[in-house]
Amino acid sequence: MGRNPLVYSITKKIAHLVFSLLYRIKIHGSSIPPKEGPLIILPKHQYWTDIPIISLAFKPLLYFVAKKELFHYPIVRKYLSLLGGIPVDRQKTLRTLDSFRYLVTLLKSGEKIVIFPEGTYYREGVGPGKSRLLQMILKIQEELDQKVPFLPVGIHYGERRGWRREVEVHIGSPLYGEGERNASALIHQVMEEISRLSKMPRLR
Repeated sequence: MGRNPLVYSITKKIAHLVFSLLYRIKIHGSSIPPKEGPLIILPKHQYWTDIPIISLAFKPLLYFVAKKELFHYPIVRKYLSLLGGIPVDRQKTLRTLDSFRYLVTLLKSGEKIVIFPEGTYYREGVGPGKSRLLQMILKIQEELDQKVPFLPVGIHYGERRGWRREVEVHIGSPLYGEGERNASALIHQVMEEISRLSKMPRLR
């Protein structure tokens, strides 16, 4: 695993060119995300396009936590790794722990990491949030010697105007947790904010 800034930057420029033809992306922020130190970005997940849209919405280079199925083919795995992809294996705990150790190293280096808390696509509303990774991050906060900001982000796909579709990205205010026991309360707060920012109902 290891992101390549050049590959990331070139891919981002290509994405900007292509997506500017297909989408009209508007970015709204209720606060300015922390520039220094680690940051966990928690966006709504509806389509695969959420991933490049989030990369376009934030200036810093990002890492993305993704399901390991996307890394099945060697060439794709290599490319996703160069883009900052971090595979999570939901079946084999050992591999997930290896990825988490890498994630901890990135947090200690002050990197910005994207985790889609729903874990899969939900197009009719906001699905239940998965708290496992957040719980693990809260558990190691003391090692980081600082609280990790968790940033909810809403993505709202609007109507098409001609061949372009409007997309609003709403960046919320950072949320914080005190420890791993606070994970359930934190993920509930995160999902409520994502629902509000995305203008979509919670799915129970």
